[in-house]
Amino acid sequence: MSTTTSSYETITTDGRLRTEGDLTWAYLPAPTVQSHAANLMTLPDGRLGCVWFGGTQEGVPDISVWFATLAPGAEAWSAPCRLSDDPARSEQNPILFPTPGGDLWLLWTAQHAGNQDTAEVRRRISPDSGETWGPVETLFPPAADGGVFVRQPPVVLSSGRWVLPVFRCLSVPGQKWVGDRDDSAVMLSDDDGATWRQVLLPGSTGCVHMNVQELGDGTLLALFRSRWADAVHASRSRDGGQTWEVPAPTELPNNNSSIQYVRLADGRLALVYNHRRAEPGTERRLSLYDEIDDDGLAPEQAAAPAPAAVEPAPQEGRRSAFWGTPRAPMTLALSEDEGRSWHVLRDLDTGDGYCLSNNSREGLNREFSYPSIHQGPDGALHIAYTYFRQAIKYVRVELPAADA
Repeated sequence: MSTTTSSYETITTDGRLRTEGDLTWAYLPAPTVQSHAANLMTLPDGRLGCVWFGGTQEGVPDISVWFATLAPGAEAWSAPCRLSDDPARSEQNPILFPTPGGDLWLLWTAQHAGNQDTAEVRRRISPDSGETWGPVETLFPPAADGGVFVRQPPVVLSSGRWVLPVFRCLSVPGQKWVGDRDDSAVMLSDDDGATWRQVLLPGSTGCVHMNVQELGDGTLLALFRSRWADAVHASRSRDGGQTWEVPAPTELPNNNSSIQYVRLADGRLALVYNHRRAEPGTERRLSLYDEIDDDGLAPEQAAAPAPAAVEPAPQEGRRSAFWGTPRAPMTLALSEDEGRSWHVLRDLDTGDGYCLSNNSREGLNREFSYPSIHQGPDGALHIAYTYFRQAIKYVRVELPAADA
């Protein structure tokens, strides 16, 4: 257990479940200064698993993947274990994927410093629900024009096809990556992950963290984070992911931060996200990594001061990614018409959501972000998200019946 003090409160990261009203919650054990980007999944043995990345600060090479579990009936999350440890790369955005054959895959990204255009996707496989793991493999190497990132878990369609959403962090010659050209694709496999082929989404520049679910009629619905911090975007495929609509904005706001949704057993869709967008006058930071130098060091770690951040030169006809929109509240919404409309059910956490700095050492960050949502075998919703970049907060929610 560790205890950290933020500008708002003391966070006791002991993993112990607590109950307040109709919510059960916990702060997962935090062995590192920073914790971010959780993903939840029921493991083949019935435990609930959570993976996230932790270290000094996102983009620094000490960032690694961490894994903890919650056994049925347990009163606390397990002590976490580290599943990756590359001293030269920042290892981020882990996801758990229980395959139909019974193995558990861990997927994550590995990049040099704050250069997401160098990222590759790595994999480890566990035959026993995460008790032991095989060697680290590179599943998708970076391409000549940029890196490849994951954030959302693969889905297995009713046809048996595997669909793994990815986003491409594309390079601009002579410039540091800032996210302006990022777009989305799906990797499709019809042989249980032995081989993959890539399908690019048309018109998806700025739409990332693609989250795919299969609907009742076999249509695939993808929801996206927007680099422009304007709205959650949506696209549909009616042929198993081989072709897609151009992503279009929905009624839901987005602040250039991650979202996640799941299709429930009763057919409704449940989404967790920040109900926030950039407004005129919203303060802006230059990039996600404007505190990290080219060696992946924060300013106080570097032998020499980091160069001053410079506003990228405007590119004619190109939109610019908007970083720094507050990441709060953390909101749960439902759709009863397969994603055509949404209604807010509740806010899980509220605050100012300050994220103009990723500095966790001094408690400067106050974001609620990067949520994961998963329906357990008992029908309850399990949600995890970043809390002030100091901890992963877990929340269990009982949903009202569909006709309530």
